[in-house]
Amino acid sequence: MTTASYPSAWRAPPLFGSRLRQHLALWGAGAYLAWSIVDLGVDLDRMLAGLPRAWNMLARMFPPDFVRWQLLLDGMVESSQMALAATLCGIVLSVPLGLAAARNLAPRPIYLAARGFIVVGRTLHEVIIAIFCVKLFGFGAVAGLITLAFASAIFLGKMLAEDIENVHSGPVEAVRATGAGFFQVVVYAIVPQVLARTVGVMIYRLDANVRHSTVIGIVGAGGIGQTLSASFSRYDYDFSAAILLSIIALVALGEWFSDWVRRKLR
Repeated sequence: MTTASYPSAWRAPPLFGSRLRQHLALWGAGAYLAWSIVDLGVDLDRMLAGLPRAWNMLARMFPPDFVRWQLLLDGMVESSQMALAATLCGIVLSVPLGLAAARNLAPRPIYLAARGFIVVGRTLHEVIIAIFCVKLFGFGAVAGLITLAFASAIFLGKMLAEDIENVHSGPVEAVRATGAGFFQVVVYAIVPQVLARTVGVMIYRLDANVRHSTVIGIVGAGGIGQTLSASFSRYDYDFSAAILLSIIALVALGEWFSDWVRRKLR
């Protein structure tokens, strides 16, 4: 084989097996996008007509109004309390759920029931859960707390179950060989292998709950989001800008805290 038979430049292999399939897939995706835009009735004139209204709203947002700082502070504190309490409740609930959903620990009927519960719970977004909780428990922080606690338990339970299923079987078999019971196997063989990652996931969920607590309030589940929704309803855009800036600061603080904790855990 001569040197000329080798390609002079590297080219990435086709994503779908051949260049023809790749081109057909791209053309198909483009055709579907065009059909979706037409079928959804996207009106370009209507979008352009909304730009002056958007500019007017943005102009009325500045300068932000922090005069009602007490109302703003109360909403921020309530969102923070909801996020922290919901994370703690979710951690407590996720432990038995994660153990039950681990294939290598739980009996098959319990495993299937726990996995089914997790699958059903994950299909519901936090906003949808918040709507149900507001209908059941009324407006306020109680609905938000239950919403975030349920979502946290489902998320953390799934992550914990997957971590347990991926542990090395050697330590588990060694502890079982000594005649240890179920909880002793969990404490001495499972926990040391999943603890570091699980703590990191819990910190991530706390950070996510800080963000979610500002969103579910829009449907009446308490927190600063409820204050934001009310300000938009009153066309009080300068106060809305102050709330948005405060939410950005709260989320940034939560992100910094989660990064700090993860650095300490390394």
